[in-house]
Amino acid sequence: MAEHVRVLLTEEEVDKRIQEIGDQISKDYAGKQIHLICVLKGGSFFMCELAKRITVPVSLDFMSVSSYGKDTKSSGVVKIVKDLDESIRDKDVLVVEDIVDSGRTLSYLMEMLRDRGPKSLRLCTLLDKPDRRVIDVNVNYTGFAIPDKFVVGYGLDYDQKYRNLPYIGIVEFD
Repeated sequence: MAEHVRVLLTEEEVDKRIQEIGDQISKDYAGKQIHLICVLKGGSFFMCELAKRITVPVSLDFMSVSSYGKDTKSSGVVKIVKDLDESIRDKDVLVVEDIVDSGRTLSYLMEMLRDRGPKSLRLCTLLDKPDRRVIDVNVNYTGFAIPDKFVVGYGLDYDQKYRNLPYIGIVEFD
């Protein structure tokens, strides 16, 4: 089965929205340092661009969780592939994710991080698919709400392909 990618959000639209989110985060965290936790692999593109646009001091860490494998739908089973390198106790933490879909992975992850004692814990996502939500997740900063389509680009992949696209596209199968 062959696939092709149709543009959903252009590179310019994505860049503009990331700047707006960075401005809002900078305002909300004025006078504080923020600790960004990137959910790998997809979140890395978004976090790098977002961090460049945040004007308060930023520190970074990375975490890898998986619930997809090689499928286009979440399996619902969350596996921690790489945990944080340092403690988040008493830090203002912002989890940076590429997409919130069913909410299963993020709900599990946010609860696990909350148990580690951060001063504050918020969630920022580039993309949100509210129609797919099965578990409620409080998203503090959202780039775009999108339809229930399988998307790639800007870090998001289909079977490890298309992460490097500078826009968000919908995967369509022939």
